[in-house]
Amino acid sequence: MKIALVTDAWTPQVNGVVTTLLELVRHLRAGGHQVQVIDPGQFPTRPCPGYPGIDLAVSPGRPVADKLDAFQPDAIHIATEGPLGWAARRYCLRRGLAFTTAFHTKFPEIANAAVKLPLAWGYALFRHFHAPSSGVMVPTRSVLEGLQARGFRNLRAWTHGVDTDLFAFRPEPGTFPGLENASRPVALFVGRVSYEKNISAFLEMNFPGTKVVCGVGPVEAALKQKYPHVHWVGLLPRPELAKLYAAADVFVFPSRADTFGLVMVEAMSCGTPVAAYPVDGPLTVLEQPDEDGTGRLGGAMHEDLRRATGTALSVSRHDARLRALDFSWGEASALFASFLVPARRAAPSGGTPAAVTGLS
Repeated sequence: MKIALVTDAWTPQVNGVVTTLLELVRHLRAGGHQVQVIDPGQFPTRPCPGYPGIDLAVSPGRPVADKLDAFQPDAIHIATEGPLGWAARRYCLRRGLAFTTAFHTKFPEIANAAVKLPLAWGYALFRHFHAPSSGVMVPTRSVLEGLQARGFRNLRAWTHGVDTDLFAFRPEPGTFPGLENASRPVALFVGRVSYEKNISAFLEMNFPGTKVVCGVGPVEAALKQKYPHVHWVGLLPRPELAKLYAAADVFVFPSRADTFGLVMVEAMSCGTPVAAYPVDGPLTVLEQPDEDGTGRLGGAMHEDLRRATGTALSVSRHDARLRALDFSWGEASALFASFLVPARRAAPSGGTPAAVTGLS
């Protein structure tokens, strides 16, 4: 099967969306599918305003059309709502082609935090973007329900996975260069140091041990100056990141805006329990109901982040790892493939095209 994947998020960017798409493409290709990725590196770019390190394609309409014409894909998936996403959307609509999309990131919340753009405006734009999609893939059930309430349609509950070999289990916290003499417990944050991550909630939290931040971003310099006693490690190659996860006693996820939070699953895979607010991503990632409908394996959630952190420290590293094993890239890629639709199969009146068969 020939699959075109159009994305504004790709290497050398470092974030959960890029990691997700890289793993997805790897597994689709391993399954015998021919995947063409259309990404910003293939076009002239300019920096995204307010987001250094993220480059956006400039005037990509005609080049995107040429690439899709040459490839003649059986299925088209538009992963992001940036310039490449809009160009691919326009291409499909002009040619009467069916396509799927994904809702990876709550950009309306990001825009609201960064420039105070009203949430209603941001969601109106995104609702318009996704309206002609034959299937909008959403990483958690709670995000799906939230989008339904905002008028989004054709939503598909997707999920993500984790490389459990790379993010190997450690029954006890390991060591990491620079943290050999750190006061225990060690609390870790991994992610983009940006507006929407709510990282200040972690940095301001009263905590008896050592706080570690792994990541870079637009508010990094200001936060490093304000919190000099925090251990800042910048970006790490993924094998080193795995060692850092395994060296922490608890992983703190302060974001309220993430749709999933892949870093939580990576941390749990290493055996590090997670503390978070009870919001969209953590509710799906951390919660594993027991027969009576209660129980959590991966960590703890509470509106008081400090309380969640204290509770997470008592969660077994074996239980955290067990929860991570529920997230398989093989299953996630098969589910993704099942949601794709034939590009050249017109949607029936009042409905959507049937899913492509034979993709898993």
